[in-house]
Amino acid sequence: MQDEVSQSDTVAFKLSTYLPCCQNGSRATVYLLPRSVYKGRTCRRRLISLLVEKSSALQSSSKYVFITGCDTGFGNSAAKTFDRCGFRVLAGCLTEVGATQLSEATSNRLKTTLLDVTDSDSVDKVVDWIKNEVGDKGLWGLINNAGVPGVIAPTDWLKIEHFRKPIAVNLLGLIHVTLALLPQVKRAKGRIVNVGSIGGRVAVSGGGYFASKYGVQGFTDSLRRDMKAFGVNVSVIEPGLFKTGLADPERAFREKMELFRQLPAAVKHQYGDDFLRKDAEKKRPLNERILNKDLSLVVWCMEHALTSKHPRSRYSAGWDAKHLWIPLSYMPTFVQDYVLLKNKVNLANPHAT
Repeated sequence: MQDEVSQSDTVAFKLSTYLPCCQNGSRATVYLLPRSVYKGRTCRRRLISLLVEKSSALQSSSKYVFITGCDTGFGNSAAKTFDRCGFRVLAGCLTEVGATQLSEATSNRLKTTLLDVTDSDSVDKVVDWIKNEVGDKGLWGLINNAGVPGVIAPTDWLKIEHFRKPIAVNLLGLIHVTLALLPQVKRAKGRIVNVGSIGGRVAVSGGGYFASKYGVQGFTDSLRRDMKAFGVNVSVIEPGLFKTGLADPERAFREKMELFRQLPAAVKHQYGDDFLRKDAEKKRPLNERILNKDLSLVVWCMEHALTSKHPRSRYSAGWDAKHLWIPLSYMPTFVQDYVLLKNKVNLANPHAT
């Protein structure tokens, strides 16, 4: 899939008389794909899929891809990856610092622009800029990646403003950008990739994040069916817990501590003064065990969705997504509740008034 090869460990070639399923093959082999494909728990099915798709991947040199949320995390990694692959990347960044750093780390093909998906004027300006860049070719790929976690805490701790920002960014911003660029994607008979979350299948706590990601699932499903007649493919990616700014446990703890301080005395009494400490201690072992550190797992899903002749409707990324959250999402509700509540702390005085 990659048209350019860097001197880093992005690609290492080797010859082989058999198909290796992981990096620790028993015979000497030569890597035919990005080294990250062979790392960790990569399965045989993924590798075979990549090799098959490589022979039928779409040409990237003249195709434009617009990615939102490129300052850090998945969007930043995706912008760099697609730039190395030869795509003409148009990267939306929230800050000038993020845009500058991305430009310095990529080729001259990649172009950045400032974008706040919650600001209508910002979206309109970026759409005009994209139209000017792509011309008659249209926009081959739209990756809606911009997102924020918002405050994640027990629902009775929250106010309506705690729901507004994540819904405005993760859902309404995604919808706004998609609707504004849909004519350009239809012209190219291109692809739309929405970065959802496993939190769009299983809501593990309160807050606007999970509500917004459930909304992304619904919007993506309806969009996929509506665009089928136009030759536009629509996919959703459901990452598990990854080591990004969205999954910063220290930040989350500080936010919840600030919320707790502002709670009415009666609610504090119900939860107990040491609730947050106990909650963090109970959840830490599982969170550390399931945390995914390889962002390329998500970027690979984006790459497959944009370059494969047969993109999938849904992609799951991360060990926890595949082996914990997705299986759990198919369980009866009482089973889901039992599993999730087992990882919660018992309240000190839940029946106090």
